[in-house]
Amino acid sequence: MALPQIAAACRRLISVRFIYMEHRSVALDGPAAAGKSTMARRAAGRFGLIYVDTGALYRAVGLYALRNNAGPKDEQAVARLLPEIKLDMRYDENGMQRMYLGDEDVTDEIRKPQISAYASDVSALAPVRAFLLETQREMARKHDVIMDGRDIGTVVLPDAGLKVFMTAQPAARAARRYLELIGKGIETTPEEVMREMEQRDKNDSERALAPLKAADGALILDTTEMGPDESFESLCAFISNMMISGVR
Repeated sequence: MALPQIAAACRRLISVRFIYMEHRSVALDGPAAAGKSTMARRAAGRFGLIYVDTGALYRAVGLYALRNNAGPKDEQAVARLLPEIKLDMRYDENGMQRMYLGDEDVTDEIRKPQISAYASDVSALAPVRAFLLETQREMARKHDVIMDGRDIGTVVLPDAGLKVFMTAQPAARAARRYLELIGKGIETTPEEVMREMEQRDKNDSERALAPLKAADGALILDTTEMGPDESFESLCAFISNMMISGVR
């Protein structure tokens, strides 16, 4: 086969593969510190998906509200700020997602405990959820994605090809989050982390709008007794089965 014919055949194969993979989506929900973000990021690399950390969007809104002296439960005050907020997700040379608020990289700032609490409260506000909903869905329309959060399978992507609810016992999650924060140089205590997590769980599961719960048809992945690699391979097995079945 001549070189131009080989090139044309390759282009056809690439085109067919793109069409086949179009709109593939994985919804990964669960409580704080269940390991969703870490596992989703790794899975995105293995399967060639775009990783969308929706929690970072809510954290960035919370950070903006805090900086502008708007109480996280003050719906009117936060709603007034929304038109001003410019959010952008970018990816660095290592494929890691970076969260920008305007031109400022706030990826590390939004992981502080105070911002976690703010994010939990502002995420319960209807204007905030409406503000971010279309942003999240637009990414799924344009890319093959794995998206993690609290209501991806129930609200954001109810027709996702795969829905997974990743969870773990509170003590295990608190221990993981404590080590994560200490590793980032954030001063805290195990007791403080546990209190913050219990409050976050309560807020997320009891809020009237899009409460934290497993979506209908979601596969449950309890990582309490699993190490990081075992958790990851369990998630990958779910995704592999989805891809083999051809579900989008």
